[in-house]
Parts: sequence; C-alpha cells; structure tokens
Amino acid sequence: MTDQMRYAVTLLSGGLDSMTVAARAKAEGYRLLALSVDYNQRHQVELDAARRIADYLGAERHIILPLDLRAFGGSALTADIDVPKDGVGDTIPVTYVPARNTIFLSLALGWAEAMGGRDLFIGVNALDYSGYPDCRPEFIVGFEQLAELATKAGAEGERFRIHAPLQHMSKADIVREGSRLGIDMGLSWSCYDPTPEGLHCGLCDSCRLRSKGFEEAGIEDPTRYATAP
Repeated sequence: MTDQMRYAVTLLSGGLDSMTVAARAKAEGYRLLALSVDYNQRHQVELDAARRIADYLGAERHIILPLDLRAFGGSALTADIDVPKDGVGDTIPVTYVPARNTIFLSLALGWAEAMGGRDLFIGVNALDYSGYPDCRPEFIVGFEQLAELATKAGAEGERFRIHAPLQHMSKADIVREGSRLGIDMGLSWSCYDPTPEGLHCGLCDSCRLRSKGFEEAGIEDPTRYATAP
C-alpha cells in the first residue's frame, strides 16, 4: 500500500468518541485527514474542540466544512427545540439530526476518493448512546456497500472501508481506550446545550453518558459541568 493509500479521513466532531477514533487511526499508522462539519449546530463550541484536537493529534489537514442544516431543521440541535434534560430514554430523542451520519460519511467519502484514500473513520457507538439509527452496525455495513456503488474507485474494483472501532464499546470502554492511547480527553467536548459560561450543562443525554463513562471506567473526569450529571 502506498503512502497515499494510507490516508484516513476521520470525522472529527470534537467529541470524546471522535477524538478517540482519530487517535486510533493515528496510532495505526494512517496519515490523518480530519473532517468537521459546521452544520450550524447549537453547540458550536464543539468545532473549537475539533480544532484543538486536530492540532493536538497532528492531522495533516483539517477541513471545517460549512453546511447549514438549520435550513432543514427537524432536530433540537438545528432548530428552536429544547434539548431534553430528563435522562436517556428508550426512544430516539429530538437531538437526532435527520440523516446526519449519512450526510457526513458521504462528504468524507468524497474527500477520501479525491485524495486516493480508501479508509474512513467514524466514532459511532451502539451501546451507550442515545438510540440514533445511524449509529448501528447495520448502517456501517450498508454504507460500505453504498460506497462501492457510488464511486469511480468502487466501480473499478477498489473497496472503501468504514472503520467504526467503538461501535461495540460501552462509554466506559471508550474512556479506557482514550486513556490507553494517552490522549488528553479534556480537550474534547460533548454537551449539546452549553452554558453561556462555556460549561457542559451536565443534564443532556451526551453529558450524562460522558460522565457515566468516566465514573464506570474509574478515571477522573476532566469535564467542567454546570450541574452534576
């Protein structure tokens, strides 16, 4: 495999999961290309975290691509809908952004093909998560098949691989993996509804899952919460 083919386009939201996945790609010897999407999300602070993480991990290039999904709405992250604060439920919450991972992986796929890379990394998780359908293993398998059908490279017999190394991990396992990789997890951002003072709210699904992961892993949580989860 050539150096060019060792490119890994990694979706880097700025969250703990995406940071851990990007660090995994780097540790496995890939040349790191980081892609963040500015979809006009209410938690824009995560893009600042993505910038810090891309620099911290030595990404060869970091693209923050503007794509205003507020034009569509349909989510508490892209419309004037309150972020739920009453705990992780059993149904898909209003923080689900319609087809977000499909959109983001499509963008990553386009960049990978343009660069001659065939590896995409994404931090989806199907255990400790909010029930989003585009985090399921079936989705990852389906998108790999789509990538073969949708690209020139695929039509010429080259395969794309979607790496989702966290998909069967608990949040505690992810925290342990971040610790194993030696990354500064305090650089990451998880909260969907940050306070004006720049703190994690502590009560949204993402804050609760983050806090639970550190607690169950037995690793000190570097996060500053406005309210204890």
